Amino acid sequence: MYFCNQKLINEIAEDGPDPHAANALQEGLGGQFGEMRTFNQYFFQSMNFRGKATAYRDLIHAVAVEEISHMELIGTTINRLLDGAPGFEGKSTPGAKGTTPLEVAFKGGNIHHFLVSAQGAMPIDSAGNPWSGSYVYASGNLCLDLLYNLMLECTGRLQKCRIYEMTKNRTARSTIAYLIVRDHAHENVFAKALESLGVDWGKILPIPSFDATKWPEVNQLMKEGLHLQQYHFRLDNSELAAIFNGKSPSGDGELSVPDEAPIGVPIRSAAERLEEFSPGLSPELQELADAAKSLMGTSALAAFDDQKPTRKKSREKVRLK
Repeated sequence: MYFCNQKLINEIAEDGPDPHAANALQEGLGGQFGEMRTFNQYFFQSMNFRGKATAYRDLIHAVAVEEISHMELIGTTINRLLDGAPGFEGKSTPGAKGTTPLEVAFKGGNIHHFLVSAQGAMPIDSAGNPWSGSYVYASGNLCLDLLYNLMLECTGRLQKCRIYEMTKNRTARSTIAYLIVRDHAHENVFAKALESLGVDWGKILPIPSFDATKWPEVNQLMKEGLHLQQYHFRLDNSELAAIFNGKSPSGDGELSVPDEAPIGVPIRSAAERLEEFSPGLSPELQELADAAKSLMGTSALAAFDDQKPTRKKSREKVRLK
């Protein structure tokens, strides 16, 4: 079972639109080594896991769950980089003075962001190729899967470092920096698992090997030790800490498994895009939606009243919301 805390796992910095950066980030979302790949690969490996060494299943599953939040983070970042992109580089309001409202679609980035998705993220790479399930590697051989996962995290981190060097946009860089650090952590996760099976990494990790602290956004997160932590995202017991502990395989600190998941930051709704024919609801429909929402809240409280006493605390949370 899965439970959702409707927040972003990391805060996205505010900056102007940048359709070029948005398209570069599509590689990190729907590319061969992107977040859609990592989630699906680890999920299928953990779901198909066989044998009694369940600590390794918990380890793979913990990273899979985190990758769901990374898909949402990078997708939301793409949305914000595209939202209002017809005003890219300080140009006038879309359609003002006889200009073509969506002419920016012909000037770089990916035309599908404006033609198909109304300035939103898509399950594609930066060249417009659709994401493919054939990317997923789940052999059923634990050692082989762990090796492949480490390669995947190293390649993903390498690509995100390259994307960071492509843009100065603060919105893009805030998310890229966070993912660079978390990919570093995931390198440690899979390397530690392999280390427990007898592998000696020496001076190989992290990959790419360079002073990541030179980038201020990355430096701050590393100071907080984010590259040395792995959340288990479980409401019940996890065996992750049985493997993920001790000295980091990348040789830069001690590993830890926090008891609590990240707090997260609120998600704000995107603005209406009239030039994309993607408006919000009309006043009449909005009134109906608000009434349905109010009724749904009342029904939810009534449903909680019918449950066992152990649900009382959850009921109070619903009322607070």
